Amino acid sequence: MAQQKAAIAPAKGKLGILVPGMGAVASTFMVGVEAVRKGLGAPIGSLTQMGRIRLGKRTENRNPLIKEFVSLANLEDIEFGGWDLFPDSCYEVAKKNHVIFGDLLEKVKEETHAIKPWKAVFDPNYVTRLSGDYVKTGSSKMDLAKQLMDDMAQFKAEKNLDRMVMVWCGSTEAYLQPGAVHETIESFEKGLKENHPDIAPSMIYAYAAIKMGVPYANGAPNLTVDTPALIALAKENGVPISGKDFKTGQTLMKTILAPGLKSRLLGTEGWFSMNILGNRDGEVLEAPENFKTKEESKLSVLEHILQPDLYPELYKDLVHKVRINYYPPRGDNKESWDNIDIFGWLNYKMQIKVNFLCKDSILAAPIVLDLALFSDFAQRSGFSGIQEWLSFYYKSPQTAPGLYPEHDIFIQLMKLKNTLRDTQGEDLITHLGREYYD
Repeated sequence: MAQQKAAIAPAKGKLGILVPGMGAVASTFMVGVEAVRKGLGAPIGSLTQMGRIRLGKRTENRNPLIKEFVSLANLEDIEFGGWDLFPDSCYEVAKKNHVIFGDLLEKVKEETHAIKPWKAVFDPNYVTRLSGDYVKTGSSKMDLAKQLMDDMAQFKAEKNLDRMVMVWCGSTEAYLQPGAVHETIESFEKGLKENHPDIAPSMIYAYAAIKMGVPYANGAPNLTVDTPALIALAKENGVPISGKDFKTGQTLMKTILAPGLKSRLLGTEGWFSMNILGNRDGEVLEAPENFKTKEESKLSVLEHILQPDLYPELYKDLVHKVRINYYPPRGDNKESWDNIDIFGWLNYKMQIKVNFLCKDSILAAPIVLDLALFSDFAQRSGFSGIQEWLSFYYKSPQTAPGLYPEHDIFIQLMKLKNTLRDTQGEDLITHLGREYYD
């Protein structure tokens, strides 16, 4: 049964998209949006720009574009801002990373050269393989948070923005677990003032955003907003948050393949995953403490999809290994190999081999756009706190405490589209289909 249509503020005026970490992913995203605005390319991979949504029965043939069905910010109304360790403009970063180059990059040179980062909040203790001198200094982590808020306020005024969102595109930080400093808003703010070592730079950005009423999407496997303190602050301030870790290359393939194997009840003995990449992300992940953060994110996927506790005879003894190797000659051209040992009828053993040659930033750029636009939509719809309906975009989706995440990409897409249908008072789609035959 259709629900009453939610009261949603229209997407009037300009939207500022704030990006901590203006590296390969962020520059590819910004260059891409500028190119699309000029009619130089298509926003392939973006659900908000090219996706359609079925409404009602199949016989009704109602399949509008998502951006026509719900009120989303128009690409023409977007302004870009961000922070980085280096003062290079978006154009200069894109030129160095060789993801988008040649005539296309030159055709948006004027627009992208004008996008220059602000000094970053950075601490080498959390990302040991990176260094840069374009960084903020302050008396405390709270002071640094206030400097970020000043950046946001000035950007909003200069660009005459109506709303802002923040999408983390920075590096993977060293592995952290929630502690006492993350338990309450009070303990977290005390930790900011006292420079607590368990408050990483990404948390400072998130705190500043939430205090400013700005939705926050976490594109890395960092702990960041996945703590009681920042979840509570987001609810208190009416701010949507989501995370974590953009679902791009190898994990994207896993969330497509694993549901298919499970749906046919094919057993899986082992899944060995190897990656090589040569961009800044690969360099950072050479450090064991940073790889640990990424490994936790990538390893959780299969267990939740395959549910070995419910299907012990098929998945109980699964051996799942992930390796990431920094190989500078590849740059942003990532290559992943998966060897999957499966078994079928009467325990007959079989294998699947997958070799995926991709560009991480090309896969991530439309995710940044969609998360920005959907996070803004969520806030205008009155949503706050964890936005599980955005799990579709993440390797390790954030959920309510005690609730396991849904990793099956097809269920994630159904959850996302049903959320959109619900906001517009449309019937949710169950795919039961009996009504066509009764």
